[in-house]
Amino acid sequence: MKRNTRARCLSLALRFLVIASAVLTTLIIVFLIGYILVRGIPNLSADLFSPRYSSENVSLFPALINTIIITITALLAAVPVGICSAIWLSEYSRRGSRLIVLVRLAAETLAGIPSIIYGLFGMLLFVIFLGWGYSLLAGALTLAIMVLPVVMRTTENALLSVPDSLREGSFALGAGKLRTIFSIVLPAAMPGILSGIILSIGRIVGETAALIFTAGTVADIPDSPFASARTLAVHMYSLSSEGFYIRQSYATAVVLLVVVAAINALAGAGAKRIGAVNG
Repeated sequence: MKRNTRARCLSLALRFLVIASAVLTTLIIVFLIGYILVRGIPNLSADLFSPRYSSENVSLFPALINTIIITITALLAAVPVGICSAIWLSEYSRRGSRLIVLVRLAAETLAGIPSIIYGLFGMLLFVIFLGWGYSLLAGALTLAIMVLPVVMRTTENALLSVPDSLREGSFALGAGKLRTIFSIVLPAAMPGILSGIILSIGRIVGETAALIFTAGTVADIPDSPFASARTLAVHMYSLSSEGFYIRQSYATAVVLLVVVAAINALAGAGAKRIGAVNG
């Protein structure tokens, strides 16, 4: 009886902690989103979406375009390399080998490094050593290096979650290794792969420290990949740090929130559609 009573009390306590944690997390998220919307929506105006930036309109439109360009460039550089690396780790390498353990440890370590370290590395490599200066390309490649471990680890986990029976069935029908991977394994793992890409997009869009050291803070749409540019996150940081455009920085935060939510919604819908097709 005592053991049963103790087990019930422990179960109720753990259940209470789980529910309380979920409620607390939800309240914090709702408060943050509500605070941004309340402070930012009244400050939205047509001047913020002017084609060119000036000290009078502090337009965020160039930063919005730069955010889209840097995000696409970083994903084009990071996603193929990350997916191919994950395919090698899960499909071609010998499981349990020391090399695989070392690669996974390195990827997990790199995923936890602060972004400012990546910014310093990108500045030393792209800005100074290669002589690109503060440029959109330097910032995009730095962000690609930063999100590469995330793409690689999530893709590997997604590939490993695919049942071996699918691979064996493909081999039994005469398909080769490469065809099995691209026709059977990758489509089945696509929802998990897209989850990693969504996480990478969120980190790219919200990054500031790495881009300040590599892409710079010029508030114009660059005319070449080697021109300096600022993203929405850097734009918001610059406005708030100057102290003269606090209201506009809140409005920029609203636009940034909407952009991230829209990207996540589109990616989530794509993942569900792919999962339904494969299912």
